[in-house]
Amino acid sequence: MNKRTLAILAAVGATIIYALNHTIAKGVMPNHVQPFGFIMLRVIGASILFWSISFFGPKEKIEKKDYPRMFICALLGMGLNMLVFFKGLALSTPINSAVLITTTPIIVVLLSAVLIKEKIIPQKIVGILVGLLGALGLIFFGTETRQDAPNIPLGNFLILMNSVFYGSYLIGAKTLIAKYHPFTFMKWLFTMGIFICLPFGYREFIAIDWPNLPFEALWKIVFVVLGTTFCTYLFNIFALTQLKASTLSAFVYIQPLIGILFAVATGQDKLTTLKIIAGCLVFLGVYLASKKPKPNPLGS
Repeated sequence: MNKRTLAILAAVGATIIYALNHTIAKGVMPNHVQPFGFIMLRVIGASILFWSISFFGPKEKIEKKDYPRMFICALLGMGLNMLVFFKGLALSTPINSAVLITTTPIIVVLLSAVLIKEKIIPQKIVGILVGLLGALGLIFFGTETRQDAPNIPLGNFLILMNSVFYGSYLIGAKTLIAKYHPFTFMKWLFTMGIFICLPFGYREFIAIDWPNLPFEALWKIVFVVLGTTFCTYLFNIFALTQLKASTLSAFVYIQPLIGILFAVATGQDKLTTLKIIAGCLVFLGVYLASKKPKPNPLGS
């Protein structure tokens, strides 16, 4: 099996893990672990794992001038991003989460225009408006009542904010990723993430009743920490060594499909007309915002 085939399998593996995470993580909250306590598990676990694996990478020191930018990246990517996503998932449903998370490419395009003055063509503007229309539909009209989803509109809004924070993180981290080895970058970001999340998650973290956690909750926690927080990053890094970034980003379209099928198959969620219509609008918006325009044969 050649490296390109392995890279494709790694990208598919990361996508499947992300897709399953919506339902698996939801199955732990809030009965066994509260959302902010769960984030503490993620940042502590990932920090330990990345520090352990960093010994196999180059020995690098972070330049003093890069610490402020690195802290901002940690605040956006390992703090606010994770906190609002898990809190939103606890309040909403796996299908809503799987749909709304795909707005990230739209948010990145929008933020790139605002923060780094990247030009937006009319096609991308239409994509942004269509995608946001679908997201807003879930936020304002997602009024179903479920015991495990006590405030779906607020949860949907927080999941959308996760895309905003993560998109900002991607833009802010661009120069640092090019400068430092991934192991160096991630071990410091997750270490900073521990201190950023500590004020929010300390009480919920120490409230976890470890002796009485059932096996079902334990394996789901391990899946989120080891799989969703650690393995997916390693898989994507390997995939990028053999695949173009544009090729890898196309796998985002698979995530909600797998996530929705898994949520329905396990009985954790159900499809409704609103979710189908809103999902189609989000997917169409992401497609239009991400699609490269055809080159002008006459030039410009």
